[in-house]
Amino acid sequence: MAKSHGENGPRAPAAGGNLSGTRESLAPGPDAAAADELSSLGSDSEANGFAERRIDKFGFIVGSQGAEGALEEVPLEVLRQRESKWLDMLNNWDKWMAKKHKKIRLRCQKGIPPSLRGRAWQYLSGGKVKLQQNPGKFDELDMSPGDPKWLDVIERDLHRQFPFHEMFVSRGGHGQQDLFRVLKAYTLYRPEEGYCQAQAPIAAVLLMHMPAEQAFWCLVQICEKYLPGYYSEKLEAIQLDGEILFSLLQKVSPVAHRHLSQQKIDPLLYMTEWFMCAFSRTLPWSSVLRVWDMFFCEGVKIIFRVGLVLLKHALGSPEKLKACQGQYETIERLRSLSPKIMQEAFLVQEVVELPVTERQIEREHLIQLRRWQDTRGELQCHSPPRLHGAKAILEAEPGPWPTLQPSPSIRLPPDAPLPGSKGKYKPPKQVQKEQRKQAKASGQRDKPPTPSQAKVAAAAGDACPPRDVPPKDPVYQDPQDSAPQDSAYHCSQESLTSQESEDTYL
Repeated sequence: MAKSHGENGPRAPAAGGNLSGTRESLAPGPDAAAADELSSLGSDSEANGFAERRIDKFGFIVGSQGAEGALEEVPLEVLRQRESKWLDMLNNWDKWMAKKHKKIRLRCQKGIPPSLRGRAWQYLSGGKVKLQQNPGKFDELDMSPGDPKWLDVIERDLHRQFPFHEMFVSRGGHGQQDLFRVLKAYTLYRPEEGYCQAQAPIAAVLLMHMPAEQAFWCLVQICEKYLPGYYSEKLEAIQLDGEILFSLLQKVSPVAHRHLSQQKIDPLLYMTEWFMCAFSRTLPWSSVLRVWDMFFCEGVKIIFRVGLVLLKHALGSPEKLKACQGQYETIERLRSLSPKIMQEAFLVQEVVELPVTERQIEREHLIQLRRWQDTRGELQCHSPPRLHGAKAILEAEPGPWPTLQPSPSIRLPPDAPLPGSKGKYKPPKQVQKEQRKQAKASGQRDKPPTPSQAKVAAAAGDACPPRDVPPKDPVYQDPQDSAPQDSAYHCSQESLTSQESEDTYL
């Protein structure tokens, strides 16, 4: 790594969007006895002298602000049911996206199970497909030396990203090393963009849920599909979205809109870090994860909705504005939001119910773009069009992708009967057509089968094993012992020990 020097890297967001600081602070820890019983710190934490601290279920040191916030505990039975449903979706992803996208959206709103969150984010964002379309690309970028002007800036930012999370608590630990690799690889992948400080917390959140290579391709999707232009040199896209947010606020909360207008507070003063970091540096961690679940599924409208909900509940009534008489007091209110409005259950419900659609956002985008061109001229950054969520990304990059097909743990020959089935096996229509074509080509289509062939066909169609084989096979179950649908389900579902299990990153 390059040696770091200086205080601030280039392209820090202007007007109060200081991304170099952190919102975490370490509070006094528990006594040593309690810490010994409950500590779950890894080597990075122990190496940095935090072995006596306790770690919450998200990996944050207990007592730091990153670990604060009331958690919405999901009953274990409900969590297991959700995991089963998500496994079925992920193992049949193309079918679900094509026919049941609304169901995926509802399940993302309920929250992705923690054990499958990393894998689900990859599928929703299209990062999984990107990785498979570019085999070895990340390794190639990882082995390249990189541009020194970016390496120095990236290294200076590493210790600022979630310093009280067990992955990043140690300088030079595995978390910071992977973060450096991902950010360096992006500067090589998109040298015209280089590196922006707001990319570091985005990449860090991804690394908490998946390995470095998968995190890199998810970061690529966020920068190119979800938030294009956000991390360009002039920050023009984020300025445009600030104007869109302010315009939408007039319809959502006229009181808050009027107050911000009277105080002449530019949207960049409060929304830069919100949007560019996707609220990862603003909300309690349980709320961050729920927002990201919806963001990967539905796109940037979730970011707009969260911002509007926070503005509405922070400044949306005369009573709340009594303590915000001036510009300074208003900005401070937005920088230290009430924990109640950021709480997971409250915030998610408000976001889901807020009637702000992709069409409204795009209409406002066109209006603000015309105003920009009239007052400032043409945009210097020519970023690709924004795609609103997983469905739009899938339609923009149509499949099929054979590698996304699940690999079943039990494989049957194509003409074998399913365990527990009755009667002769009936192949699919496509297989039947191929068989007829082959028979016609060989001139044997109309020939009656010989007696020996008839016996073989009868034996193949019979669900019972031959007499010289034990009646109960260790792999198959007797039809009398299990229902047909149970056996079919067992054969069609993917086992967690199959090759696809490598995507489940705990």
